[in-house]
Amino acid sequence: MNEINRAPPSIMHIDINSCFATVMQQAYVHLRGKPIAAVAYETDKGCILSPSIEAKRYGIKTGMRVFEARRLYPALVLRQPEVGLIRDVHLKFLAICQSYSPVVSPKSIDETVIDFAPVTHLLHQDLIGIAQEIKKRIRVEIGEWISCSIGIATNRFLAKVGARLHKPDGLDMISHYNLESVYKSLLLIDLPGINIRYQIRLNRYGILTPLQFFGAPLVLLKKQVFQSIVGYYWYQRLRGWEVDSVEYERKSFGQDYALEKKTDERKELLRLLLKLTEKMGRRLRKAGFAAQGVHLALWYADGSFWHHGKKTGTFLSTTYELYEAEKALFDQQPKRNVVTKIAVRCYDIIAQGFMQQSLFAFTNKRRLLADALDRINDRYGEYTATPARMMDMDKTILDRIAFGKGGIPV
Repeated sequence: MNEINRAPPSIMHIDINSCFATVMQQAYVHLRGKPIAAVAYETDKGCILSPSIEAKRYGIKTGMRVFEARRLYPALVLRQPEVGLIRDVHLKFLAICQSYSPVVSPKSIDETVIDFAPVTHLLHQDLIGIAQEIKKRIRVEIGEWISCSIGIATNRFLAKVGARLHKPDGLDMISHYNLESVYKSLLLIDLPGINIRYQIRLNRYGILTPLQFFGAPLVLLKKQVFQSIVGYYWYQRLRGWEVDSVEYERKSFGQDYALEKKTDERKELLRLLLKLTEKMGRRLRKAGFAAQGVHLALWYADGSFWHHGKKTGTFLSTTYELYEAEKALFDQQPKRNVVTKIAVRCYDIIAQGFMQQSLFAFTNKRRLLADALDRINDRYGEYTATPARMMDMDKTILDRIAFGKGGIPV
C-alpha cells in the first residue's frame, strides 16, 4: 500500500464557515456584513470563539482576546453565542447530511464527514454535484447567510484539507490527479494534525514542506521522525489511504468553568461546583450512562494547580450522587486558595441498563426523582427545576457548546 490511493473519492468533509458568528448574523439581520465575533465573555480578556467572515479580513482569529481583536478593529461587535440557535442549526445541518448516506460522522458542532462508499451505486449525480446541492440546501433549509466549505477526497484527512483550501464557501476535490499540486500550495502547519511541535520535529529531519513530507520514506517517518507507528499512519494518510475512520467510544463526561470573579469563599465555590456537576450529570443521564469514578481539578490565582480523582466502587448518575463525590474531593485540598477555574469529570462510565439495582430503596428513589426532574427540564427549559442552592444562578456558568465532539448536542 505504498502507492497513492487512486480510487474515486468518496469522502466529503463539510465545514460551516464561521459558524457561531454566522448563525448570529442569520438570526439578526442588522449584524450581517459587519465584523462581529462570538465571545465567551464581552470583557477585554474574553476569548474570541468565532470571528465572522468580515472580522477575519481584519486579521481577527479564534483564540484571540477581545482587547487584541479591538486593536485590529476597534468597532468590532461582540455577541455571546445563543446556544439554542446553534443547536438548531447543527440538527438541521446533520439532517441534510444524513439524507445522502447512512454513514455520517459529526466531528464538531459545525463539521461533518459523509462517507458515500456504501451508496455510490445509488447516487443521482457525481460528488461535486452533490456538494453543490448541499450548499444550496443549507442556504434554503437553514439560512441564506449560512455558507459552508466542502472538501472531497479518498480519505478524511485529505477531505478536510480540501475543505480548508478556499474558505469561505469553497469546494475542492483532491485525488491522485492533483495531490502533489495541492501539497505544493500549502505550509506544513496548514495540514490538519500538524502543530508547531510536529512542524519543528519534521524540520529537524529536513522536512520543511508538505511536498517533502509526502515524499519522505516510510522508514524515516516511522523510525526517526515519529519513532512509532504514528509515522506509518502519516505515510498512509498523506497518500490518501484511510487511517482515521475509527470512532472511539466515549470514556468520560466533564465540565469546566473559568470564574468571572476569582474567589476562595467555600460557599460560593461549592455552589459553582454544584452547577457544574448538574450540567455534567444531565449530559451523563441523557446519554444513558452512569459513572464509577469522579475527578476534580482546580486552578489557583497564584498559578498553581491541584487535582484529584477517585473510583467510588458504586454507580453514580444523579446530581446528588455526583456532587457528594466531587464535594468530598474538594474537601481534600491541601490548603484553601483563591480559585480561578474549576473542572469536574466523571469516568469509568457504563450503560445504565448494565447497572446492578441498588439494595437501598432511597437510592433508587433518588434516581427516579432525577429522571423526573430531567423530563421537566427537557420540556420546560434548562434549570426550570433545580436544587435550592442553585437558585439565582441562571446567569452563572452559561450553557456553552464546545468546539470538539463533546459539544455536539446529541
